[in-house]
Amino acid sequence: MIALMVGAFLVFLAIGVPVAFALGLAAFTALSLTGAYPLIVIPKEMFSGLDSFPLLAVPFFILAAEIMSAGAISMSLLRFATQFVGHLRGGLGYANVISQTLFAGISGSALADAAGPGAMMTRMMEKGGYDRAYAGALTISSAVVGPIIPPSITMIIYALQDQNVSVGSLFMAGILPGLLISGAMATVNGIMSRRRNYLSAAPRPDRATMLRNTIHAIPSLLLIALIVGGIRSGFTTPTEASVMAVFYALLVSTLVYRSMGLRDLWGAARRAAIMSVSVLLILASARAFAWVLIIEGVPQQLADWVIAQNLPPVAFLLAVNVLLLIFGMFMDPLPGVMILVPILAPIAFALGIAPNHFAMIVIVNLTFGLLTPPVGGLIFVIAAATNQRPGALIRELPPFFLAALLVLLALTFLPALSTWLPALSGYGGNHGAGG
Repeated sequence: MIALMVGAFLVFLAIGVPVAFALGLAAFTALSLTGAYPLIVIPKEMFSGLDSFPLLAVPFFILAAEIMSAGAISMSLLRFATQFVGHLRGGLGYANVISQTLFAGISGSALADAAGPGAMMTRMMEKGGYDRAYAGALTISSAVVGPIIPPSITMIIYALQDQNVSVGSLFMAGILPGLLISGAMATVNGIMSRRRNYLSAAPRPDRATMLRNTIHAIPSLLLIALIVGGIRSGFTTPTEASVMAVFYALLVSTLVYRSMGLRDLWGAARRAAIMSVSVLLILASARAFAWVLIIEGVPQQLADWVIAQNLPPVAFLLAVNVLLLIFGMFMDPLPGVMILVPILAPIAFALGIAPNHFAMIVIVNLTFGLLTPPVGGLIFVIAAATNQRPGALIRELPPFFLAALLVLLALTFLPALSTWLPALSGYGGNHGAGG
């Protein structure tokens, strides 16, 4: 039955069926043709996959990101980042990386980062003399920090699949890997800017201008502190932090920056609803798909086989990296987490790999799939937002992808990058998924 389901899934993808429907239809096809289980389990599992309190954080973080993109928050962060590095060689590229890192601390979504501040920075870089395709490739590569620096929708979903981690511990675990990725992309930008002679966009602003830009950005920066600090201190759960983020973004956009009206709010709510439905539909269908794998004993069989090979933990992690890199080329991160984590996480735990360490490898690896063809969601978002051909963007991506691979190797061989902050924050790594 597993071969039938996987085969049906690949056929549906090949003929252009959206991932959410391909997952659900594959499970339906397998159960219909084999008759092994009643079909009622499909809607039952789809509902069960969404019946979770921590999952409420997903639509709220999406709505907060949309409100910030519609208001002046994202622009204030762009000005704040640009004033420090815009005068350097390749300065607009550095500003692109920094602004997306800051926005990642608010949105939790790579696609939201790319479509909002990322698209604006791409156009600014083009006007500043950068090759348009290079600017787009840098935006694509920098946007991958969206699901890694907290808050993160992907981490919320991961915590629901692995009871050895919590949302809070994953949020803390993602900070250093996210900063490492941003540093790697900034390094590539520096090298490429010297090779291509990308000059600074403007002289460094005077101190008075920098002070005004910083004061103007403080309300935006406080939102990052509200989310991360509230969770770190235990004052709020991730779900509560997501609701607070929405109300804070509304207050700042309407009362502080006065950049959002009712029409803007309606547009932000509409876009957030569409994106939330898309995400939740993928999660529901992936739950049904994963249920068939689990009920057929695939995770246990694979775990028994891996343990029988007596692989050292590092060899297992390297094999997982190869598997996920290939998987991520054809599958978005969220269904990847739903399908693979229930299979791979118990094996990693049995081999003595720290849960937060393994979680970061999975999340970072699958997120890198957003910048690899043929699926590469970020490639097509930036191509559409900046009116470019995907092929031109793909040709500029190899240096950035090489930097991403080096970061992945560092995370694999240096567990402290993923475990130090959670331990410092009081997370032992054996918590269930908390709201």
